[in-house]
Amino acid sequence: MHVPLWVWLATVAGIIALFVFDFFSHVRKPHAPSFKESAAWSCVYIALAMVFGAGLWLVWGPQHGAEYFAGFITEKSLSVDNLFVFVIIMSKFAVPRIHQQKALLIGIVIALIMRGIFIAVGAAAIHQFSWVFYIFGAFLLWTAYKLGKESFEEHDEEEEYRPNLAVRLAQRWLPVTEEYHGQRLIAKIGGKRLVTPLFMVIVALGFTDLLFALDSIPAIYGLTREPYIVFTANAFALLGLLQLYFLLGGLLSRLVYLGLGLSVILGFIGVKLVMEALHENTLPFINGGHPIESIPEIPIWLSMTIIVGALVSTGVASLIKDRRDRARA
Repeated sequence: MHVPLWVWLATVAGIIALFVFDFFSHVRKPHAPSFKESAAWSCVYIALAMVFGAGLWLVWGPQHGAEYFAGFITEKSLSVDNLFVFVIIMSKFAVPRIHQQKALLIGIVIALIMRGIFIAVGAAAIHQFSWVFYIFGAFLLWTAYKLGKESFEEHDEEEEYRPNLAVRLAQRWLPVTEEYHGQRLIAKIGGKRLVTPLFMVIVALGFTDLLFALDSIPAIYGLTREPYIVFTANAFALLGLLQLYFLLGGLLSRLVYLGLGLSVILGFIGVKLVMEALHENTLPFINGGHPIESIPEIPIWLSMTIIVGALVSTGVASLIKDRRDRARA
């Protein structure tokens, strides 16, 4: 699918405009969003993602449209899983609820920029070396195993979060105030400029999502090879994540089987990537460097069915378990 430069520029400009709108409409005036506000704006951003996907379907055909929807659902699901860590970060840094929106939105913007770089690098690598799919597939299978294993283990939220390298370096080299100063990232105290804890939270959120991108980007490349679809699916998945954070709230702790569902999805996409790599094999030590054409290709409709099925089944199972636990209590 050839995407003209002007389409890329218009898309990026539109996404930037949405993030700017999000900042001025929700972050500029500090407040703790209500459930009603979060639900309304979450629906708006999901509707925008659906409208964009419908337009893509009409303009570039059902195949690319289905690839976008499969990628969007996968990335959105992985983003929801990321919210667990975001909640822990906010708790560890004791961020006042009225200031959490600013930290989240800037962290999400940083994440989108870094994901854009990852997408470009991934596209270049795939274009030059088809064997990259072996690496992507093996990494996703390992991630699926770890995620599935962790879903059966109990976690202590107090021990869950450890400052990442970026936070540790910032804490070491930058002077940090002990208290928050409203929404300011830099405060002037005693004639010296110091970064505030809110600045450290943004660093933690942004670079934590960088680690999450290590599995989300290979996952969506397992569903489509079109960089434009990969980018837009990621962008629309991150848009509205701010409102989703406040909307889900305590519901996150009830989605006990979400990790298991994501493990199934990542494992399936990992197998799909390895099969595609074998189908286009060029490695000399596998089948003499020739493609294994007998390997079947998994159609996008089957991918969509498995992704949606895993999410719905684990979501329903989580809610049933939560209801039973509450009844016993």
